[in-house]
Amino acid sequence: MRSQPYHSHKDRWQATGSSLVFRRPARLSAYWRYPLDPVTRRTREVMTRYHKAWIERDVESILQLYHPELEYYDFFNNLRLSYADMQDYVRTGMPRNAEQHIEHIDRIRVDGDTAFIQYCSRLSLRRSSRLASFRASEAITVKDDLIWRVHEYATMVRDEPLESQSKVQRLGLSRQQLSVMLLDLEQFFATRKTFLEADFDLTRLATTIGYTRNQMSYLLNQVLGQSFYQYLSQARIDWLLERLRENPRLRPDDLAFMAGFNSLSVFYRCFRERTGMSPKAYMKQLASKNS
Repeated sequence: MRSQPYHSHKDRWQATGSSLVFRRPARLSAYWRYPLDPVTRRTREVMTRYHKAWIERDVESILQLYHPELEYYDFFNNLRLSYADMQDYVRTGMPRNAEQHIEHIDRIRVDGDTAFIQYCSRLSLRRSSRLASFRASEAITVKDDLIWRVHEYATMVRDEPLESQSKVQRLGLSRQQLSVMLLDLEQFFATRKTFLEADFDLTRLATTIGYTRNQMSYLLNQVLGQSFYQYLSQARIDWLLERLRENPRLRPDDLAFMAGFNSLSVFYRCFRERTGMSPKAYMKQLASKNS
């Protein structure tokens, strides 16, 4: 279990940012109209408490629901975890900010001592206007009214096929770590301005935010589908556009060099790719809006 809060069998929940949106179906399926057997009922009660603990981001309550002999299998990262591993594992998976969105794609299904859930975890990237997604499912077995075994399966969702999962493992990246990396990347470009320096490169970016060059390259190429220089150029153009909106009397050509571009021809190409128009046309449009 990660940063994905559960919904009960009667209710549908959609996590948006740091809050949950409650949606009750028009009617319950026939499956839930009949009394549950005692084992199924107890399993459902455990899952309800588990769900509530994740909603409240209550690490201690989550840990209390794990059996001392817990077996947690994370097949995405090829990990087998015990109870002793779970405190760090759970804390890593907790939502960090409002950019994380979690959508359940099915209700929790409970049968006897087993529960099954499916969800899609999405991370909205404001600066790049992109969406990184993970689809996951968990088969959970309850024993002695505690979660005894979890089989977690997850995959990254993109239009293009990803490189082999073995490469992700060789780079030492987990699903949670990729999400954290994305947030760190967004925060760096939102708060630091060293990317405006003409000699700023991938190695410097990775070192500054605490990752290896290969890890950062994988994140950009495989998760975001961009090269480092594409991402960097977009960030520089976005910075330049913000300056123009603040002061339309500034000249784009002058700002281009302040933004780290060494060539006006490269700047014009990147500007058109980002805005769909030339700097001259953009300034004309901006002037008409301000008039």
